[in-house]
Amino acid sequence: MRLRFSAVLLLLAPALHAQDAKATDAAIVKEIQSLRSLPDADRGKQTGAVAMQIRALPAGDRKVALALGLSHLATEGDPGRDNLQAVTTTLATAVNETPVPANKKTGGPAGAYMELAELVRYEGMTAEVADPQFQQAADLLAAQDAAIEKLDFTLKDLKGKKWTLSELRGKIVLVNFWATWCPPCRKELPDLDAIQAHFASQGLVILAIDDEDMAKIGSFYGGKMPSFNILLDPGHKTGELFHVEGIPKTFVFDREGKLAAQSIDMRTQHQFLIMLAKAGLKPQ
Repeated sequence: MRLRFSAVLLLLAPALHAQDAKATDAAIVKEIQSLRSLPDADRGKQTGAVAMQIRALPAGDRKVALALGLSHLATEGDPGRDNLQAVTTTLATAVNETPVPANKKTGGPAGAYMELAELVRYEGMTAEVADPQFQQAADLLAAQDAAIEKLDFTLKDLKGKKWTLSELRGKIVLVNFWATWCPPCRKELPDLDAIQAHFASQGLVILAIDDEDMAKIGSFYGGKMPSFNILLDPGHKTGELFHVEGIPKTFVFDREGKLAAQSIDMRTQHQFLIMLAKAGLKPQ
């Protein structure tokens, strides 16, 4: 549930209520908002269909906003490669038709170009974008990943035990940022629990990092704690070091401490296993 999605819909609202806003645009927003209510088996196909509807719209800021809003939800789970590529191509088409100004606050690439660069780097999609902001975004992600690979942190779990990332060399470490209020995060938790229990013998360590207070997390689990380790991140300081702007987000480190894989959103159990295989985990 990347936090930026809600912001995108808020930005759309004024345009959608303007006199010249088309009913088609409002209908598409409704379809985007309803994606989470669909069964997993139907969600991917519907995501691809909505992408094609957006691509057929006239060029303009609303088209870019709709394409960006869809892309923020399309990466929750596994919509299928073709459907996710349709989303990526639609967003690339929209920004090629209507280039987006650079981020006023940071001076860096606009969010749409960052999104496209993430889809290419972390989801294996392809995109042809003329604006140099796209390459700037790709370079920024590469630099961030290089910095993340050198990071270290020490956080306490719910029992007060300290966990230091660098002391887990020799283990395969999955770092997952989550929160109890986040629906996609909650959807991941049973899969992470099952994976930790099944692959602990191979030296897998899952660190689930939450910036909420201990009482809220304890209440959420009701005393029945998972097999993975929950770490507390007061003030979201570690999350900021990892450039976590939306959750869930996952990083996988191999036994030498190298960053082997990362996700930009919710993963299915199968997707988690693909990430872990890049760090040397073997199926059983």
